[in-house]
Amino acid sequence: MFETKATRRQIKTNDGVTLSYLEAGAGKPFVMVHGWSQTAAQWAHQINHFSKTHRVIAIDLRGHGASENAAFGYRVYRLSKDVQDVMEALDLRGAVMMGHSMGCSVLWGLYDLFGAERIERFVFVDEPPSLSNNPVLNDETRVQTGAIFTPEATYGTALALAADADGSVTTGFVTGMFTPECPKDIINASIALNLQMPRDKAAELVIDHVGNDWRDVMARITVPALCIGGKVSLVPWSSVVWQAEQMPHGRSVIFEADEGGAHFMFMENPQKFNDVVAGFLG
Repeated sequence: MFETKATRRQIKTNDGVTLSYLEAGAGKPFVMVHGWSQTAAQWAHQINHFSKTHRVIAIDLRGHGASENAAFGYRVYRLSKDVQDVMEALDLRGAVMMGHSMGCSVLWGLYDLFGAERIERFVFVDEPPSLSNNPVLNDETRVQTGAIFTPEATYGTALALAADADGSVTTGFVTGMFTPECPKDIINASIALNLQMPRDKAAELVIDHVGNDWRDVMARITVPALCIGGKVSLVPWSSVVWQAEQMPHGRSVIFEADEGGAHFMFMENPQKFNDVVAGFLG
């Protein structure tokens, strides 16, 4: 299901954690960052396609996939630094950076910390500026943020994940991120990737991830950025459009329901997804 001809390699972060990544192709670097509790393998269709024209680097974040299950560092900003460590170790410059879900937050943190010195353009796939339905938000800012987690739901989800010994909570959570028409083998393969991360670490990361609000970063992203959403995704598509409008060189594309327009549209409709991204890259 997620087969590629990419080569698996490793680097050490500045705090001593071993990160694994997939590398394929040659040319301009194209760095892919997966979402919460997923792995680099989720990008298989994109790795196979874009490695024909780019040097693709698809990273397993710490605790995910084949990377080390470190005992520490499950915060978005630490994951941002991990991506920077990969870019420095490989001396990547002029890179295309693509993140999905929490991977977008990791890239927003990367930009917040390090700017765009090594980055040529961004692709942000289906992530709202903030997941937290903070009680201080008014109706307008709730539309902007796309907030879907109340504080109670955040901690309730984390507690359920931490106790998910049989994977049933994860199965239900991930299944809801696909359209009803999605083939079951795609959903099951994605669940299997998700379960590779220890559930206690996944729960820990959820709490930090949901608590961030990245709206102040949007207007400071000066490189071209493509924001992709889905009409029937759990992420409100209007918040994806809003974030693109804040970026000086941002644009948005929204997949319709019959185009696989849920959270994993790059799995459900890889041909259209790859065509959209390729068009943005020029």
